Amino acid sequence: MKVIEHIKKSKSTLFSFEILPPLKGKSIHSIYESIDPLLEFNPSFINVTYHREEYIYKKREGGYLEKISVRKRPGTVGICAAIINKYKIDTVPHLICGGFSKEETENALIDLQFLGIDNILALRGDAVKTEVSFIPEPNGNEHAIDLVKQIVQLNDGKYLYEEEMTNSTSNGGFCIGVAGYPEKHFECPNFASDLKHLKAKVEAGAEYIVTQLFYDNEKYFNYVKLCRDSGIKVPIIPGIKPISTQKQLQSLPKFFHIEVPEQLADAIDKTDDEKKVKEIGIEWGIQQCKELIKFGVPCIHFYTMGKSESVRKIAGAIF
Repeated sequence: MKVIEHIKKSKSTLFSFEILPPLKGKSIHSIYESIDPLLEFNPSFINVTYHREEYIYKKREGGYLEKISVRKRPGTVGICAAIINKYKIDTVPHLICGGFSKEETENALIDLQFLGIDNILALRGDAVKTEVSFIPEPNGNEHAIDLVKQIVQLNDGKYLYEEEMTNSTSNGGFCIGVAGYPEKHFECPNFASDLKHLKAKVEAGAEYIVTQLFYDNEKYFNYVKLCRDSGIKVPIIPGIKPISTQKQLQSLPKFFHIEVPEQLADAIDKTDDEKKVKEIGIEWGIQQCKELIKFGVPCIHFYTMGKSESVRKIAGAIF
């Protein structure tokens, strides 16, 4: 079932979460171990992230350095298929612009069709760590809206090289989600510009929005109002990530360009006990989610980062 159908069908707030593919060399059982504790909350869908290539340099004879592309967390599509097969739960693979030509994107979409996967979260993706800014692949999609448009074209049965196709009437029918940023995408000069890009993605065919993680609900509430005022009417799913370590107090704002409320930061700063930090993060998450449910959000989407303990305790208190 498509994400938008889950939302329309439900009369209460849905539960969903996101997982990371395991590091190369780990088995699929590490994924199952992170999913199993959350099954009691009847997740409507599970997102599986996609991690683009990184580059390493190996020294060769003569002192030359060879640039080699590696993927540390492969397997997004296979994991989605395995989850559907084992749990009969809908999956949402992340599809990114970075590292893909349009033809490779089309092939990935066809693979997803064959597997019966009809949901996609369309993202531009991050820049390679060695690059200052995002650089698309040759003949690749430059922005998330370009990826959305390609998926919509496939939904309409239009392929890149129609003259090379047989008489195909295949219709992808993908439900497309896109990302939203309650604290503004860090590359946008202002909120108005950010909302303009978001609205364009929705008008191009995106059916729902899932937000970047945040810890201040007022930022989400204000974001929803700004979206509605600008004419964006699709469901806006809040993304939640409970803080579980003291280190995250610095790393999360750095990597996700978000703010941690003073009250939460002070509570974490006052303890050196990591167990206590996790408890603080869980309690904050519980209160945050209760307020979001009262607001009437269609779904709460948890970023588990491969660890389900805190999410399980929060979900147990609110679902």
